[in-house]
Amino acid sequence: MSHASTNSEPPVLEVRDLTRVFEIGRGWLKSGKPLRAVDGVSLTVKRGEVLAIVGESGCGKTTLSRLMLGLQQPSGGDIRVLGEPLVGVDRKAFARRVQPVFQDPYSSLNPRKTIGEIVGDPLIIHSIGTPAERLARVEAVMEQVGLPHRFINSYPSQMSGGQRQRVAIARALVMKPEVLICDEPTSALDVSVQAQILNLLQDLRKELNLTYIFISHDLSVVEYMADYVAVMYLGRFVEVGPAHDVLNQPKHPYTQALLDSILTPDPHKGLPNLNLGAGFPDPLNPPSGCRFHPRCVKAMPICSTVMPKVTRIEGTEVECHLHDDVKA
Repeated sequence: MSHASTNSEPPVLEVRDLTRVFEIGRGWLKSGKPLRAVDGVSLTVKRGEVLAIVGESGCGKTTLSRLMLGLQQPSGGDIRVLGEPLVGVDRKAFARRVQPVFQDPYSSLNPRKTIGEIVGDPLIIHSIGTPAERLARVEAVMEQVGLPHRFINSYPSQMSGGQRQRVAIARALVMKPEVLICDEPTSALDVSVQAQILNLLQDLRKELNLTYIFISHDLSVVEYMADYVAVMYLGRFVEVGPAHDVLNQPKHPYTQALLDSILTPDPHKGLPNLNLGAGFPDPLNPPSGCRFHPRCVKAMPICSTVMPKVTRIEGTEVECHLHDDVKA
């Protein structure tokens, strides 16, 4: 699923029919069972846009983010940055263009290095600039993310959670990437600090014309940050469209259930009970037909046997038999 591009520049990030299958071992002499963590996903993101990916724990969001970061290889499909395919591209060259901001800044920062070293490391790894030029860039990017100069010789343990997340953002930005992939970047922070980090990300986006892929459980965060929303269920996108439309007029019963529940910002808690009857299905034994049908309050007989096609309704793409009669 994607939305049409209007300018001549190729999309900053494009994913076509992406699949990632894991073989889950079953012990001696038994072949593994395939787990389709990402199953035929497509998306298009233009420069300066924010696409949020939402869904329950286990839906494939994190695997998708790791594929887009080049940390895992896809089983099938294609990832392109500014029209160039990721597969076969030098890992370092790709890292210059796409950088991560992870959920827990403490576990992703080396506790033995100073903040200046942490932020400057990518420049050394990529042999960018002289030592003096590297220091100047580190100082500039720290200022951009609101870290006072005195922190340059501090260590992560001497900083608050919000300050550490600013360090993680500075480290991502020092390479001047095209895309930041933010995986639950505020879920480990206090609510007041969350707001500061989200405001910082919005300011940086405007200032640097950055493109974000934003992975989150928290729909209030998504509503604040995103231009477009992709709703993921069991490895597939079931609804993709402009954030305002998806969040205010959801077309898919799963999106409606997500919006009816109050989402918890804590990713370890997952989602509260969605009042969908059966729990989240076993990804090793996905249901036939529409994957959501065992939990869907609007399921029809066709849903259990036939996979729904993608239907486009006023800019939103939805994978649901309820919309089969809509003229695509």
